[in-house]
Formats: sequence, structure tokens, C-alpha cells
Amino acid sequence: MTSPAAADLVTVLAEGPPNTLAGTWPDRSYTRVLRPELHSFHAPGTARGQALVCAGGGYLQLVHDKEGVEVAQWLNTLGLDAHVLVHRLPGQPRLPQPGAPAADEAALPQAVWPFDIALQDGLLALAHLAAQPRSAALPLLLAGLSSGGHLAGVLACQPLPLRTFGLLVAYAPLNANHRLYKAPAGKPDYPPPEKQAFYDAWPIGITAEPRGLPHLPVFLSCALHDALVPVAHALNLVQALQQAGGDVEAHIFPRAPHGYALRERAGTHAHWPGLAARWVQERLPREPGNSAD
Repeated sequence: MTSPAAADLVTVLAEGPPNTLAGTWPDRSYTRVLRPELHSFHAPGTARGQALVCAGGGYLQLVHDKEGVEVAQWLNTLGLDAHVLVHRLPGQPRLPQPGAPAADEAALPQAVWPFDIALQDGLLALAHLAAQPRSAALPLLLAGLSSGGHLAGVLACQPLPLRTFGLLVAYAPLNANHRLYKAPAGKPDYPPPEKQAFYDAWPIGITAEPRGLPHLPVFLSCALHDALVPVAHALNLVQALQQAGGDVEAHIFPRAPHGYALRERAGTHAHWPGLAARWVQERLPREPGNSAD
């Protein structure tokens, strides 16, 4: 594909100046997010379910094409409507409301977005979907790659307004960025402080932090030798869910780079999309509108 497929619908979830993508397809990203948006890609025919897709970028940017749009298009082929979340970034400078004098920016009560702004925006997106006739009755998958997998995991631990059938994450920094559980031990905190605060508030998959244990079936894909997201993140989650009687299917690939998404196929991870597709299909209703078994 030489040009990006346009979303079927773009929904602005809160007021703010328009967002601007940086770069060119298929490697565009959002380096600054001024308002939360939902970019919806509809499945052909009648959708059997839907997904909220959270792209990665280390809470410093959003890798929109590779980990958002391309994932949404893949999920469409599985019969899911897919909604890519464009969320604001913790610690990133805010702007005054449109039309306000530039001098007013310094007078904002909080000059940067708070530590949990991505979570706030994810909940806004889910509340919006729950209010729409097309999506209110569709079972939901929470999906995220890299830091988007962490956000999807955090959302999986909230009271949700939609029937949710699973959590799908790949190479996600789920828990070992928390200051008490760091891997490798002794690594410095992440800037800005709001980013580290969000990791500290929500470690996903630590036995001693039960509010961060998803009560959903989980599909996990990761790289054994990922230097950016050590395998400890995945192992912590698997152990915590095993001890809690949870449901997790984990695939750890010995020769895989960080950020493989759906493009990188030169390694042992080449079949992860097929494994994930089978897992999703097993949990979707057989007929549109029916409950999953």
C-alpha cells in the first residue's frame, strides 16, 4: 500500500487544537498530542467484535501507522471493528484553549498533562464507544503494542462499560519499569516524572499489586532478548496470573527484535499474528451479536 487508508471515522473526544502527524506513511507518528481522538476502522461486512488499539511510543510519542493503523487493518480481517486511540502524553506541555493569549499558557493551573492522562483518554474512548449504536453491543478486545500494551493492560484493570473478551499485548513494558520491580535492577527513572509516575501507579502483572491483575483472558507476545523491554515483564505477568488462577497464553520468541509489530518477519516471531488470530477467533461469538462461549 503506497498511501494510508483513511479511517472510516475520526472522533474528537475532548476539546483542543488539531493534532498533526509527523513523517510519511507508513512511518508516521504523533510527537505531540493536543486532544484525544479515536480513529475507527470498520470491519468489512458485519462486525463480530471490536478492539481498542493502543499504539506504543514509550509515552513520549505514538507510533501511529506501524502500531496503530496497521494493527487496526489486521484486526479488521478478523471481523473486528478497530478503534485506534490517539491519547495525550504524560508530562507533555499543554496549550491554552484556542483563541486565548499566548501569555495565558504560563498561567495554566497545570502546565503539563498529568501522569494518568493516557488512562483518562482511554476511558473517554470506551465511554464513547459504549454510547454508540454500532459498538455498544459488540464484545471488546483491548490491544496494545509496546507502551500501548501497558496502557491496554491498565484499562483491563478498570471497571469497563463494554463486555470485554480479552487483552492482547506484544513486547509491552507491563511492570518492570516500576521503581520497586525494575529490570534490570538499578536502571534510572524514566523522564519526564509523570511517565515514571504512571508506571509506578500501574504495574500490570505483579502478585503484590493485585489491582494490576487483569481479570480477562490474556494473549502475550514478546522477545526473549529484548533489551528495551526485558522478558521479566512477561514472566512477572505469567507468574502472577498463574498464582491468581488467571488465563494467559504467552509466546516468548528467542530471535525477535523489539518493535516487530506486524512487519518484522525475519525471526522466530514470524507466526505470532497467526497465533494471535487463532486466539481471538476462539473467543469471538460465532455469529454477530451472540455471546462468546
